[in-house]
Amino acid sequence: MKFNTLKRHIREGVKNLGRSGWMTFASLSAVTVMLVIVGFFLIVFLNGNHLASSIEENVEIRAFIEHGTNEEQISELIQEVENETNVNDIAFIDKEQGLENLIASTDIEAYNSLRGESPLRDALSITAASPQMTESVATAIDEHQYIHGVEYGAEILPDLFQITNTGRIAGTIVIGALLFTAMFLISNTIKLTIVARKKEIQIMKLVGATNGFVRWPFFIEGMLLGLLGSIIPILLIGFGYHFAYSETAGFFEARQYSILSPDQLIIQISVLLASVGLLVGIWGSVMSVRKFLKV
Repeated sequence: MKFNTLKRHIREGVKNLGRSGWMTFASLSAVTVMLVIVGFFLIVFLNGNHLASSIEENVEIRAFIEHGTNEEQISELIQEVENETNVNDIAFIDKEQGLENLIASTDIEAYNSLRGESPLRDALSITAASPQMTESVATAIDEHQYIHGVEYGAEILPDLFQITNTGRIAGTIVIGALLFTAMFLISNTIKLTIVARKKEIQIMKLVGATNGFVRWPFFIEGMLLGLLGSIIPILLIGFGYHFAYSETAGFFEARQYSILSPDQLIIQISVLLASVGLLVGIWGSVMSVRKFLKV
């Protein structure tokens, strides 16, 4: 395609936006509203998935060591546990440190008198290579010599994983349904803009215009509709999430969790929304023009 021809197509595509008037406004409104909804649910879904992953990563196995186990035996035990399949990390917590952790987490002053003669057991804090492997790893560690017992939340762990997995599946389905709905509504609104000018297309074909010559201005128009319609959702989502993050980040940090920072998220969401707008705009225009090219 010659450069002058491309310039002509771009110029015509831009002019078409003004010629369509209210139809252009309707298309831009449809793109804007649907992308705002999609962007909002994407923010919720991605942060929900991040929180679920954080909760799962905090799952650990606490293996308590028999009283009277000496340092050499503890070193041998640690080496054996490190060699276990699917063990990701291991840390030794002596009984005095365990008592300090207990005092810090409960603020019960009576525990202060136990300093220096902690009744607790030395313990190993272990994380599995995958949270879903926690139970099998805990079972294997419990069979080691010098291990008095293990704790890993056996009563709640299956329910926890079921909740997080169900949340991910439900979120994926909702986002997929929203994207499909957005594509359907936006493309059909854009199609109405094109259909309103079907006589113009047919006349161009009758005087000898090629399919490509007819199609390109509408291709540019659809692309511009999608791109322009994504600007407001990107700005709303960007500024809105910055505000929400500043208001809620401290709440989650106080509970040792976090939500995705705007720097991590906004660029990704912006690129995704702009891409969806562009693709849907182009697709709606091309599919609408195609039916009028056979004259």
